[in-house]
Amino acid sequence: MNSSSSALARSGSTTEFWQRLRQQMPVTRDWVYLDHAAVGPLTELAAQAISDYVTNCSRSGDVHWPDWFAAVEQTRLSAACLINAFPEEIALVHSTTEGITFVAEGIDWRSGDNVVIPAGEFPSNVYPWLNLQSRGVEVRQVEMPEAGFDYQRLEDACDLRTRVLSASWIGYANGYRTDPHILSQIAKRVGAYFVLDAIQGLGVFPLDVKSVGVDFLSADGHKWMLGPEGAGLAYIRRELLDELRPNIVGWNSVVGRYDFHNIDMQLIPAASRYEAGSQNMVGQIGLGGSLKTLLDHGLSSTSDLFAKRIVSQAIGLKQKLQELGAEVYSIPEEHQTGILLFQLPGHDPMSVREKLLAGKVVSSCRGGRNRLAIHAYNDQSDFDQVLGILSELDL
Repeated sequence: MNSSSSALARSGSTTEFWQRLRQQMPVTRDWVYLDHAAVGPLTELAAQAISDYVTNCSRSGDVHWPDWFAAVEQTRLSAACLINAFPEEIALVHSTTEGITFVAEGIDWRSGDNVVIPAGEFPSNVYPWLNLQSRGVEVRQVEMPEAGFDYQRLEDACDLRTRVLSASWIGYANGYRTDPHILSQIAKRVGAYFVLDAIQGLGVFPLDVKSVGVDFLSADGHKWMLGPEGAGLAYIRRELLDELRPNIVGWNSVVGRYDFHNIDMQLIPAASRYEAGSQNMVGQIGLGGSLKTLLDHGLSSTSDLFAKRIVSQAIGLKQKLQELGAEVYSIPEEHQTGILLFQLPGHDPMSVREKLLAGKVVSSCRGGRNRLAIHAYNDQSDFDQVLGILSELDL
């Protein structure tokens, strides 16, 4: 029996299982929260961990620093477990951008090299590559179909000078879920590194970086992983660690990092060499609390427990929205995520968002559409509240 099956068995019923997760989310006491693709709310455990840090730091200064350090290292272990990586392949980062920049600035580029990315990526997976243009690196942004993804177009854009293929696992603007394994195979065929922006997938969908063939990955924890902003993870496949030149190093990058009087430029043989200076300890401790909550409730690199629930909920809500007269952005079921985009004819998306917010429903607008982003702890009562508010509008 795998961990997710065991967790379900212990809960007594599927309903009780998800209710236990919901009880770990304080936001549910006041809001219907459907904005996880923007910024997710903190779990109870994350909030408590951050509160404890603040209390201890304000009352005792650095007396508890060893405990904080241990908690940060536990976050690294949890992150590694989440994606089936080795702990030494995990760097704790401040943002998705930072992790992608490690790769962009670390490769030994030559004028005439190129990077291939899908058009319409979130800026975190665009600007680090565009910043290389001054060195003669071409960035090829490949147009994608509006209602899908074309792997062949990406591969056709690659050539012998392609050094990197970089893509988002899930599109932030449309919720379309790509297959990272297909992307990694394309990169292998053309002899390029595969970089995955995983921020819109980690925390709900399973990812095994070893079986998929990911070379580098980056994801902040403040969306589906339900952590605070400014605390995330980057994955650097250990065989590739020395192929990147660290673009920033400091006292925390070297083997003798606590021997401040002995300067010895011997980099730590792990991805943590990129954590050059003082860490965002309180953020990483908070992220660790949320990762523990998710892992304890069956999320893993191989379990699709969360994914199945979210996709099923999204499909059901999509049907109800269509029955109300909404125009819903259509995604094939095998590529569906918890992100739903819709428009209400005759209604400005921002006014719809404000109407939902007044009814205690948190959502977003993206690309001229309203966006709902469902997590596993959301339930039918949340969707009923959304539908009730929208049904009162003149459609």
